[in-house]
Amino acid sequence: MARSHRPNSGPLMILRVLRAACVLIVAAAYQCACAAAPRPLLTDYTHTAWTERDGAPAGVTKFAQGPDGWLWIATPAGLYRFDGVRFERTDTVHGHRLESSNIMALTTAPDGALWIGYRAGGVSVFRKDGAHTYAEDGGLQPVGVLHLEAAPDGTIWAAMRDGVAVLAPGASRFRYLGFGSGLPALGVFQILFARDGTTWVGTNTGAWFRKRGATRFTRAWPHVTLVWLCEAPDGTIWGNDFKQGYYRVRATAPAAGEPAAPELEGYGMYFDRHETMWMMHPDGLERRLAPNLPDQHLSKENGISGPLPSTRFEDREGNLWIGTQRGMDRLRPNRLRTVAVTPQLEFPALVSGPSGQMWVGDYAGDLWRFDREGRIGREVAGKLTASYTAPDGVLWLGGMEGVQRRGRDGALTTFRFPDELTGLRVHAMQQDRHGALWVSFSAGKGVYKLAGGEWAKAGGVPDLLATSMAVDAGGNVWMGHLRSQVSIAGDGAVRRLGVDQGLKLGTILTLHADGKAMWVGGENGVALYRDGRFSALQGERNEQFRGVSGIVREPGGDLWLHGADGLYRVARADLNGWLNDARMAVAFERFDAQDGMQGHAPQLRPVPSLKRASDGVLWYATAVSVGSIDPANILRNRLAPPVQITAVHADGVRYPLADGHVTALAQGTRNLQIDFTALSLSIPERVRLRYRLVGFDRAWQEAIGRRQAYYTNLAPGTYRFEVIGANEDTVWNTAGATLELAIAPTFVQSGWFTLLAVAIGLSLLYAAYALRIRYLTQRMQERLQERLAERTRVARTLHDTLLQSVQALLMSFDAHSRKVEEGTPERTRLDQTLNLAEQLLAEGRDQIMGLRTPSSDEVLELTLGQFGQSLAEYWPHAFDMQVEGSPVTLRPDVHAEVYAIAREALFNASRYADATRIELGLAYSASKFVMRIRDNGRGLDAIVAAAGQRSGHWGLVGMRERAGSIGAVLDIDSKAGAGTDITVTVPGKMAY
Repeated sequence: MARSHRPNSGPLMILRVLRAACVLIVAAAYQCACAAAPRPLLTDYTHTAWTERDGAPAGVTKFAQGPDGWLWIATPAGLYRFDGVRFERTDTVHGHRLESSNIMALTTAPDGALWIGYRAGGVSVFRKDGAHTYAEDGGLQPVGVLHLEAAPDGTIWAAMRDGVAVLAPGASRFRYLGFGSGLPALGVFQILFARDGTTWVGTNTGAWFRKRGATRFTRAWPHVTLVWLCEAPDGTIWGNDFKQGYYRVRATAPAAGEPAAPELEGYGMYFDRHETMWMMHPDGLERRLAPNLPDQHLSKENGISGPLPSTRFEDREGNLWIGTQRGMDRLRPNRLRTVAVTPQLEFPALVSGPSGQMWVGDYAGDLWRFDREGRIGREVAGKLTASYTAPDGVLWLGGMEGVQRRGRDGALTTFRFPDELTGLRVHAMQQDRHGALWVSFSAGKGVYKLAGGEWAKAGGVPDLLATSMAVDAGGNVWMGHLRSQVSIAGDGAVRRLGVDQGLKLGTILTLHADGKAMWVGGENGVALYRDGRFSALQGERNEQFRGVSGIVREPGGDLWLHGADGLYRVARADLNGWLNDARMAVAFERFDAQDGMQGHAPQLRPVPSLKRASDGVLWYATAVSVGSIDPANILRNRLAPPVQITAVHADGVRYPLADGHVTALAQGTRNLQIDFTALSLSIPERVRLRYRLVGFDRAWQEAIGRRQAYYTNLAPGTYRFEVIGANEDTVWNTAGATLELAIAPTFVQSGWFTLLAVAIGLSLLYAAYALRIRYLTQRMQERLQERLAERTRVARTLHDTLLQSVQALLMSFDAHSRKVEEGTPERTRLDQTLNLAEQLLAEGRDQIMGLRTPSSDEVLELTLGQFGQSLAEYWPHAFDMQVEGSPVTLRPDVHAEVYAIAREALFNASRYADATRIELGLAYSASKFVMRIRDNGRGLDAIVAAAGQRSGHWGLVGMRERAGSIGAVLDIDSKAGAGTDITVTVPGKMAY
């Protein structure tokens, strides 16, 4: 039987071999597919590298982050801190100095304390209220610290060169875990607290563990050097052999004969919060989504900061930090998900599939069905520049030689271009209500219609390039053109919209129907057409939304725009506010290269560059890639950034800070600079900071592109500086940070100096006023004396010449008149003439008397008394003067007017009243000045008293005018035959 089967054994063996080979090929193909499945590292993460040229520290040994948000960086050359923008080397923590700059170990405790272990020395702890260094007096030998770890219960564990030391909560000294603990005394490198409560210690003799509640450590397997321990999500403990191998660490030894061999290559294993494995290698960093998929690298080829990564750390916002020998790197998870495809896409076009899924074609390849991981399957062969998906699921695809129709069953029908369109690209496609396909071509060929399989030029449509098309709620076809022009084709008519309707967007790039309204995106912004007008959408902080070639309005109301500066989201509430008042600036959220976008929205074709799939995911296209974002699951940073004030400089001098207060600034400080920061490490470029100086600023100021506030020309006083911050998701820390400031005044800025200056100023004004009054008084007196001297000279000249000559003439005429017989007409006329001449002589004498009367502002009672006495010498009456109170010098103008009134009254009484007695009274008091002139003459006629003046005479009128000019009251009391009483009353505040 065996022989009978021998002839068939050869073919059977060959068949088995072929079958096995096929299995191996399939397995290999599957493995290759699996190996290619993981997405490239830098499409999922945004990578940033800093080197020495950026001020970053090199040779990082440890990272740490506390509740204050600072990223602390330990190096052999010192301690650094980083706020996402600036690296700052510091020799102090919370104002307390470090013991050494050579730092090996670093960690933060749950209470916010920063623990530092020195490469050659002990351990220091820093808190805001103090610092302490543990050395010999703290239970530690200063031999150097390799690792520090805070236990869940707050105990601090230190891996020292001479063993493991622990500091219990509340204790004042470290305690070494000696021989009784089961641990080796030397060669300790790391402490790890596992999730199940087990404590692991990595040493150069292996890994040691102590279960929760146990008192001694037990040696784990394998019995090889195991440092840099790591716990996997499934609880497995991995340990590095100080080389390039990682072992699976077990509490007990395996079955006899199982070799102790490393299972993974690398060092510095770490599992992030998403359970992704990261492994360091001498030439870079590796991301491993599964143990057998080692193809995700960050290396020199894609920009790592340097070789030999030495430490890794995940901050509280989910960023992964790597320290290298030349600097440090950050990997931030992207919000946008770029699809990794090979070969590279060339101007990809988004196509809505028949069931609402997303298909992608481009200039260089075929049309493929996509999911968020990449290509799934080829749908249509050929290049693609534009497409249209009908409501019934039929696809119209524009290529280089014709338009293809893909039915729901997948059947393809090609409609070749007319000869005049051969070789042109399709820009836009749209089907109207009658089923005709409108197609736009380049090179000035305009728009054609495909109906019943026949091509025809669309009538009434301008030959300007139609870059995009859409159908409104009424079934009209909208076409966007150059130069802010839109054409609307209805039944048999085409109308144009443009600048006259408020459209000022330049080249129109996309159109999107929104109910009865139409959104328009262009190179210069976005506008909405409604009620016959276009309204431009304006964003906060002067955002113009330029270069928008994709618009989507979600069912929930949010508006998404894809433009030259990124992908924008305008929330429904903010958009509704703008719809109610188009003048307001709308709030928005932007996603761009910081979020993983590669390139920007196309500025001509293919459009639209933004579409919504049936599962709600938004897809966008750039010139070289397609990506997506799920609006319902956007990666968010919910942590409000801690805000700190970091420095105060006043007039070039830096002042120390302590608990939000600063020592009093120097007297007369005028210029102030305050540095501040917000500790958000994910996207510090989008951190927003607002500040105000209470007592100086009227409103909040936004710090754009800086983290300093500047003030000049500050006045002395007390101020409070306030600063608040928000992260990239506009989560505000409204408590922020505050700083009390006090600027003491110099002497010249003090109140006493102000009072003194005011007093001196008033004194100078008074002195200037007094000098001016004195000068004016002196000048007035000089002028009065000049006038009096001139009047005296004139009076003397008239008396000595004219009056004497007239008197001689009168005597001569009188002598001659006596020779004429009395009673004759001639004698009568001559006597009358002589009488008239005597009257004229008397009046001339009176005028000379007035000229010789003094009118200066000398002592009033003296000058009036002299004037009254001189009048009494001319006419036969008695004169008496009485003065009441203490005489006070009157104001010059008052003196002159009172004197003139008194002179007029005394002269009239003396000359015309036929009085036998005239009395003058002057009364001085604080409240008023009174002058009274009284005579016992014949009084005023009733007609004169009633009229207030004698016809042809102006004495009484002049007296009233003079009294009114100085605010005085003139009272005249006179009765016929009973004399006249004239009283002048001047208020004291006007008299003196």
